[in-house]
Amino acid sequence: MKLPRRTFLHLAAGAAALPVLPRVGSALDYPKRPVHLLVGFAPAGATDICARLIGQWLSERLGEQFVIENRPGAGSNVATEAAVRASADGYTLLLTGPPAAFNATLYDNLNFNFLRDMAPVGGIMRAPNVLVVNSGVPAKNVSELIAYAKANPGKISMATGGNGTSQHIFGELFNQMAGVKLIPVAYRGGAPALLGLLAGEVQVEFAPVSEAIGYIRAGKVRALAVTTATRSPVLPDVPTVGDFLPGYEGSGFFGVSAPRNTSGEIINMLNREITSGSPNPRSRSGSPTWVAIQCP
Repeated sequence: MKLPRRTFLHLAAGAAALPVLPRVGSALDYPKRPVHLLVGFAPAGATDICARLIGQWLSERLGEQFVIENRPGAGSNVATEAAVRASADGYTLLLTGPPAAFNATLYDNLNFNFLRDMAPVGGIMRAPNVLVVNSGVPAKNVSELIAYAKANPGKISMATGGNGTSQHIFGELFNQMAGVKLIPVAYRGGAPALLGLLAGEVQVEFAPVSEAIGYIRAGKVRALAVTTATRSPVLPDVPTVGDFLPGYEGSGFFGVSAPRNTSGEIINMLNREITSGSPNPRSRSGSPTWVAIQCP
């Protein structure tokens, strides 16, 4: 896949600045019954972990259960379309991540327009991915991985959580900038992708840190670099990809969105409760936007 870096950055920036759409209706005594938070990937991946953390927080704050509903498929498009088609009553929400930006260029016949059909509720976090390899790969750093991939063209497989996920796009950006061809292998989510890496089905993954850090600390996979411009506080000894490929940068973002025309009062209530859990005062703007919380 050829994805110009300029296009990649513009899409990511666009998803980080979704407009606040006009909404009507009243929150009344919302929520009066359980709220479903849709997740476009299998359980135990980064998106699912993020959803369960924020779901528990909102359940405790608002007194009703926020039920996590996994609907994997098509790089999160299955869950996104379900959210788009849901009633705009605040009882169906979507855990939104990087595929909201990426899928606009990867899929030609989507039955929805994310920017038009979904409304931002609140940003949760922004975090790096980490380039990890299994024990069968001899590379100890990014330069050695590039040399190894060039010496074995078309033979190095790269796990992804599906087409259009951060693992996929960050890997393709690496391919483009390093002049190599890691072959993407799509799994039904980040957790299955990591299991494939551990089993030796694939050799490389650009995994979200939240998914991979336990395996890194246990010595089951080798961390070569993080994808952000600066090192991660939770992996301080791991360099950045940009240290080897100047200009390389990528980070995942997560937030909550709702169907268009969801009540402005409901949106504002949810935004207030989401941002009240953030230690970062920049997230407390008082208006629903994709302002992501910086976190490890």
